[in-house]
Amino acid sequence: MLNIEGLERLDPQAPVVMLNLMRFHARSRDGDGSGWDAYLRYSAITVPMIKARGGTLLWTGEAKAVALGPHAGNDWDFVALVYYPTVAAFLDMMTSEAYEREADPHRLNGCAEHVIIATSEAYSKFKVK
Repeated sequence: MLNIEGLERLDPQAPVVMLNLMRFHARSRDGDGSGWDAYLRYSAITVPMIKARGGTLLWTGEAKAVALGPHAGNDWDFVALVYYPTVAAFLDMMTSEAYEREADPHRLNGCAEHVIIATSEAYSKFKVK
């Protein structure tokens, strides 16, 4: 569930990098392939939505092992860092009818759990533009 109240407490015009942590279903809930397959369908729809709002994928990769901290509950399958030029751009995408109708069903079919953490930059070697 989108934490609109928490996001609205952030500066709506500040840039944000969203840390996405995903755990996939073995089988997509709609029966169309694996959870990963459903997530790929989700990504194919959301990446253009992200780019249309001035955002970009910074990095994605497979989560391999917990290196430090509790193991219980932290067995993620995939990680993504997604840049949005503003918090408002993220909210605009996530609350759009197109996202809810076209993208979110694939996310729900593929992900057993999906956590998105809004971050603010303290230091970065990433160049967005």
